[in-house]
Amino acid sequence: MNRKSFIQSHSATCANWTWSWSFVNAEKQTVIFGAWDMHTDGSRSLILSETWAKNRAGRKSPAFPQSREHIRLIEEQGYKLLTFPIVFSDELQDEDGFGPAKIKGFEPVLTPKSLIRVGGSWYASDEAVPTAIPEEVSNPERFVEGAAKTIAVNAYERNSKARSVCIKHYGAVCAICNFNFETAYGAIGKGFIHVHHIVPLAEIRREYELDPIRDLIPVCPNCHAIIHLTQPTMSVEELRSCLAVAKDA
Repeated sequence: MNRKSFIQSHSATCANWTWSWSFVNAEKQTVIFGAWDMHTDGSRSLILSETWAKNRAGRKSPAFPQSREHIRLIEEQGYKLLTFPIVFSDELQDEDGFGPAKIKGFEPVLTPKSLIRVGGSWYASDEAVPTAIPEEVSNPERFVEGAAKTIAVNAYERNSKARSVCIKHYGAVCAICNFNFETAYGAIGKGFIHVHHIVPLAEIRREYELDPIRDLIPVCPNCHAIIHLTQPTMSVEELRSCLAVAKDA
């Protein structure tokens, strides 16, 4: 069964079967999105982002307006969201990542999901919240990051010296919510803060030499955990925006 046959078997349709990302069944008031493995982290998948309105070459995506309308149907008209897993292939892309995504495979199973909006991104979620908070592992000397270590799964080494340089530059204050552990807890909290990799090491998947000021940013554990609730991870600016909206609500 190909993707078109699978979607049609659920009486859903779209504007164009070649480039559509999402599909709708108006009679049953359901919207179907494919959940790409590259955009899925545990129970949460990025299904639409405003950054997808144009491709990397600056051309408008013909699929984006349709998918944005499908999101509106869910948010404003109560349509139910369903997703199915898709496996990504970069076979049609060049070495710089330009070119269309290709479906390597998909699982013909629909799963009901909740829709979560984070700034200009929308996620399909089953509302299970991950409990793991990103850890920092010491690695001496050079500012080299990303060397894979095999434990039960691949982890990525964090450089403690680079962390120190980052905190010395920015201070031990959360760059998102301004929380200061020393102010809140006294001397025991002095200098304590997490350091966030602006481009997550798990996405780089290779060893590289980093700039502790350009590539790292201090964040509190709460903000750090929330940033990593999504895949791809939220930017610092996106989470600041969420925090500002929540405070104004």
